[in-house]
Amino acid sequence: MASKAPAATGRLWLGFQKWYYNLCGFNKYGLRKDDTIYENADVKEALKRLPEDQYDARTFRFKRALDLSMKHQILPKDQWTKFEEDTRYLQPYLDEVIRERKEREQWMKK
Repeated sequence: MASKAPAATGRLWLGFQKWYYNLCGFNKYGLRKDDTIYENADVKEALKRLPEDQYDARTFRFKRALDLSMKHQILPKDQWTKFEEDTRYLQPYLDEVIRERKEREQWMKK
């Protein structure tokens, strides 16, 4: 019985993540999780490094979400961003920018 606890805990955690993802509401406008990151200097630099097609898709999602918000509407449920399909498209670029910034800070200390 003890060997089943980690699997049950993992399923419970995944269920909680899905529930919270839908509770946040950004998916109802077609936005992704990385679209909701606060834009500080690191994020702005990561956005500059995005491939053009991903940057254009991000801009489209923002424009569509703004339009829907101003109309007090949401997307039809079949067009909502699903938890399983939401990829962290910005995170690899953001990790690289943060790593480079920390490396620069280390060089400046010396």
